[in-house]
Amino acid sequence: MALQYADLIQKMTLEEKASLCSGHDFWHSEGVPRVGIPSVMLTDGPHGIRKRAEKTSEKGHSVLKGAPAICYPTASATACSWDPEMIYQMGQALGDECRKEQVSVLLGPGVNIKRSPLCGRNFEYFSEDPVLAGELAAAFINGVQSKGIGTSIKHYAANNQETRRMTVNAVVDERTLREIYLAPFEIAVKKAQPWTVMCAYNRLNGVYCAENKWLLTDVLRGDFGFKGLVVTDWGAENDRVEGLLAGQELEMPFSGGANDRAIAQAVRDGRISEDFLNQMVDRLIDLAKKSEKALGNETYDPEEHHALARKIAGQCMVLLKNDGGLLPLKKNKRIAVIGEMAKKPRYQGAGSSLINPIRLDCAYDTMVQEGISVEYAPGYSTDRKDKTPDDAYLAEAVAKAKSADAAILFIGLTDEYETEGCDRRHMQLPPLHNQLVEAVTKANPNVIVVLAGGAAVELPWADEVPAILHSHLCGQAGGSAVVDILFGDVNPCGKLAETYPIALSDVPSANYFPGTAVSVEYREGIYVGYRYYDKAGVPVRFPFGYGLSYTSFAYSDLVLSTSSMKDTDTLTVSFNVKNTGEVDGAEIAQVYVADVDSTIYRAPKELKAFQKVFLKAGEEKTVTLTLDKRAFAYYNTQCGDWQVERGEFRILVGASSRDIRLEGGVEVQPSTEAVCPDDRAIAPSYYSGDITHVPDSEFEAVLGHAIPPSERDPSQPLTYTSTFEDAKDVSKWGGRINRLMGKFIDPDSMAGGIAVQSPVKLFIADSMGVFSPDMADGLLLILNEDRFAKGMGKILKGVPGALKRLPNLIKSL
Repeated sequence: MALQYADLIQKMTLEEKASLCSGHDFWHSEGVPRVGIPSVMLTDGPHGIRKRAEKTSEKGHSVLKGAPAICYPTASATACSWDPEMIYQMGQALGDECRKEQVSVLLGPGVNIKRSPLCGRNFEYFSEDPVLAGELAAAFINGVQSKGIGTSIKHYAANNQETRRMTVNAVVDERTLREIYLAPFEIAVKKAQPWTVMCAYNRLNGVYCAENKWLLTDVLRGDFGFKGLVVTDWGAENDRVEGLLAGQELEMPFSGGANDRAIAQAVRDGRISEDFLNQMVDRLIDLAKKSEKALGNETYDPEEHHALARKIAGQCMVLLKNDGGLLPLKKNKRIAVIGEMAKKPRYQGAGSSLINPIRLDCAYDTMVQEGISVEYAPGYSTDRKDKTPDDAYLAEAVAKAKSADAAILFIGLTDEYETEGCDRRHMQLPPLHNQLVEAVTKANPNVIVVLAGGAAVELPWADEVPAILHSHLCGQAGGSAVVDILFGDVNPCGKLAETYPIALSDVPSANYFPGTAVSVEYREGIYVGYRYYDKAGVPVRFPFGYGLSYTSFAYSDLVLSTSSMKDTDTLTVSFNVKNTGEVDGAEIAQVYVADVDSTIYRAPKELKAFQKVFLKAGEEKTVTLTLDKRAFAYYNTQCGDWQVERGEFRILVGASSRDIRLEGGVEVQPSTEAVCPDDRAIAPSYYSGDITHVPDSEFEAVLGHAIPPSERDPSQPLTYTSTFEDAKDVSKWGGRINRLMGKFIDPDSMAGGIAVQSPVKLFIADSMGVFSPDMADGLLLILNEDRFAKGMGKILKGVPGALKRLPNLIKSL
């Protein structure tokens, strides 16, 4: 393969080439100034820039949160817009902001599928559906990269939980991987070519993603045609040489130089050919050179971008109920505003994507500014130190509600429920929030619940409340955008990008999530979200693709371009959508495909295309969408390719997955014949949809091999990839350390999850050499053999070097 930068590479020493393969510090890649290769900055995203803030007295700066930046709606919100054009615009705005901040690569978007509502990081991900997630990710990437700024689509792959995310083995059959979990990455790579792909921490079918050649080279480069470079999630490296050989160019962050030396030695030993290393270095240089072109003295208008954030937020919120047309409210009514979130909004999740917003709108202030008569009651306290009895909050809220024309309740998941590093244990709202809804609903019939959160929740009072507006986590302008919708300045048009089940027990992965200390088994297979609920006939609270408007829409005149086609042809689907109400609005038209009589097990229907249509009152437009082979195909593991089974397919056009308005049919003939797997005898559960208790024999049949061990072998010693949690039953000191951590750290918090479930190697990787391999060896002596004195001696011996390197770590964070 010809090298793009052969002249530069020829001038570099082996050590310089190896150094490019790891970070310079926590947020910068390594450069080689001697030959003109710059270092580039990578910064957390994706719904804003979390750039390290310098110490300053300027108001609003926080080293922990990062420099002030625009906080846009999170992916869980923007997905509900179903609007690639709008997300492209958001990406462009972020690209402009990156240019100003000298950021070369924005770490996002996150496209991991929402396998379970409990994943603590779901607020950073788009959808339970791969087509929707992939199309929106492609729009985001194209928007950012149109400004000459790179992106890093993440976390590749099968990183669908926070529990033990750095060590767990995701056991997934290949068909499920191809059709569900890899598909959004495939769509985004083919349509947008992100500059980088971030590989995940976890293992996939026994191999860490950072060293998984099948995943990084065979599939990503070979099948998807990826041309950029692979970067590790921060600290995901296990074996640097194996990672490089697997197709992973950049290890982040800087881990002390040992891995650079390991690469150079592997070249000298013949484990890595220098030609292979040169190819990896060529892509690293390309990233640096592309980044160099875009960075300069750029600026943007913060107020203009805040206005964009407000506009985007208004397109993301989903009106879930509006009985009797209670909404929109009149601005001359007396309104009771109840709930701390009206003044202190939930607008983002916690973790590495935490943005320090340049300003923060709240709904209460916006109403006051617009001259609306409001009476406020907190309803509950978000301050854990507040000792005010709950009944006092409830009594005040009820009194304010009784004297108002309508009561708006601001409730939802609080900060500790949604965070990187740990998963939820249940789908319930905070108990005080549910109590508040129940009490106020009895006091005033005109109750509107504004629900905040980045994931599905149980809503036991949903049938009793006339109006529910889901505000999601809509960024710094979400508070004002809520008011825009509540009072009719904006017509809601968002639709759910994930199903809202009635209860956690209804979720297809409920019995398998989050797995054991060793593995998590995806026994539900392809039946994620609506695919399962439709297959098993399970009632849901709100279906995938659902959302109301202040107007109504009618569908008509479905026309298919042909009634019979080969899978090498495309099918044009056209139909009319009319705004039959009195208010201008937007409808999200969805096209699903159903295989009428399939030999292989399939979902009853799958989303294959969609379009958002803006219509004035009374206006009608024709929507035209195109379906290709993949709209009808399944992944055939026997031949390793996408195949279409001969027969009839139904084309279903609807307003949601359970609101189909138009239907037509087409016969599809495969261009190549292949044996379609018939697993009815060996995997009947997958045909019936009864997949919540899949027997071992059926899961093995689908996997194609034996189920790997789900428990740790106690005879094996702890290693760099082991955690403190692994050590609790290995030795006396392992148990003592775990008990000590349990006393001081909440296991359900981000800090608790990281402390107990992070592997030893992460302490080396993320400390930039402060915690050295020798110190790690000392820790393992204590944990494996209870040799406290000897182990502590090795740790103490490394303290002088740690203290020497500590300033560099602090400086880079």
